Amino acid sequence: MTEPLITKHGGYRHLKSFQLAQLIYDVTVRFCNRYVDKRSRTHDQMVQAARSGVQNIAEGSQASGTSKKTELKLTNVARASLEELRLDYEDFLRQRGLQIWEREDPRRQNLIDRRCATADDVARWVLDQHDRGIGGRGGQNSRQKNESTTPTLSTQPTFPELAANAALVLLKVACSLLDRQIAAQAAVFEKEGGFTERLYRVRSQSRSNQSTKSTPSTKE
Repeated sequence: MTEPLITKHGGYRHLKSFQLAQLIYDVTVRFCNRYVDKRSRTHDQMVQAARSGVQNIAEGSQASGTSKKTELKLTNVARASLEELRLDYEDFLRQRGLQIWEREDPRRQNLIDRRCATADDVARWVLDQHDRGIGGRGGQNSRQKNESTTPTLSTQPTFPELAANAALVLLKVACSLLDRQIAAQAAVFEKEGGFTERLYRVRSQSRSNQSTKSTPSTKE
């Protein structure tokens, strides 16, 4: 079978890393609008870092048809952007004297097991943790009676510690996924080369096929 010149590409919407990066972007936009001064540079930097994670995964996947090198580069840019965002969330907590959860904190695994698909799902989880009385120093002891039970951007109580740590948990998972994705892409690139090598193989195979067809058969 002849090797295709343009390999299968795109399909990034099915990547777990893309889905999680998109969730992190949505969560970060809500978080920054609620807890970070919109006039500050930090607000824009956090939102742009989250967006960069999403966009570069998608762009790298789309470019992979003709350039595995570009795919690898852009996926690494996405990974670096999410690492930058992770540091911003940690700075937010540290500068306000709020707790950064330890690796063994059961809330981390609880959020992972929740398999949140939307920012609203994450907001519900934050509200659940608060209602269970484990909101940390950044939360109140109990929900006020007049507060809505539907966690939306305008009605969700202000729980910066829970919200920031939830984002950090999602970022940790996303970065781990991207680390494995980058390693797999590097292995493919090392084994198969890039577009130039593939072009050479395809042209060589085409010439070989044409030569075979043009060679007259001989009868005994």
